[in-house]
Amino acid sequence: MIDIDLTLPLAHFTLEVRCLLEEKVTAVVGPSGSGKTSLIESIAGLRPKASGRVVIDGVDVMHLPPEKRRVGYVPQDVALFPHLNARRNLTFGGSDRFDDVVAILELAPLLHRAPASLSGGERQRVALGRALMTAPRLLLLDEPLAAVDQPLRERVLVFLRRVRDLGVPMIYVTHQPAEAAALATWSVVLEQGKIAAQVKMPAAC
Repeated sequence: MIDIDLTLPLAHFTLEVRCLLEEKVTAVVGPSGSGKTSLIESIAGLRPKASGRVVIDGVDVMHLPPEKRRVGYVPQDVALFPHLNARRNLTFGGSDRFDDVVAILELAPLLHRAPASLSGGERQRVALGRALMTAPRLLLLDEPLAAVDQPLRERVLVFLRRVRDLGVPMIYVTHQPAEAAALATWSVVLEQGKIAAQVKMPAAC
């Protein structure tokens, strides 16, 4: 269960989000500029001006530094370390779960390769694996398929479903209704920094 009640002043409006998330995967949708990325950056601890509370499994993480929140974050630009190969990018997040993460995301053939040599889908898988290596209690994904060509999207969705089935709660930002339907069972619609609607979705595949 994730209890969110946070406020963040932005340039054109104030982000004010209050919701209780009880589903394994929640999709956050809405038009560009509605505050979706600002919301998950605030949860991750990357927006110091955010105030309020984010309670994950009974722990309010808002007063903790990002590295203490146990929140895995995969941003739009993936942000792999370019000077480290895939293996070292993964182990930057820890080492205890290495074999499991590599198996779930089928990363073994990529471990020796540099980020520049990976496709968009491969980089997403490595970034997702690095986030999982931290043993997160919440995983935040900011449009993880935005840079992936359409033919690869379904394949990456397969890996995201595997991660979902591990039981780690996920908040998934997307502009694509089909992606939301494929993964999420709850949807939060943001408009101008406020929740315009919350929708129960059909059980995802």
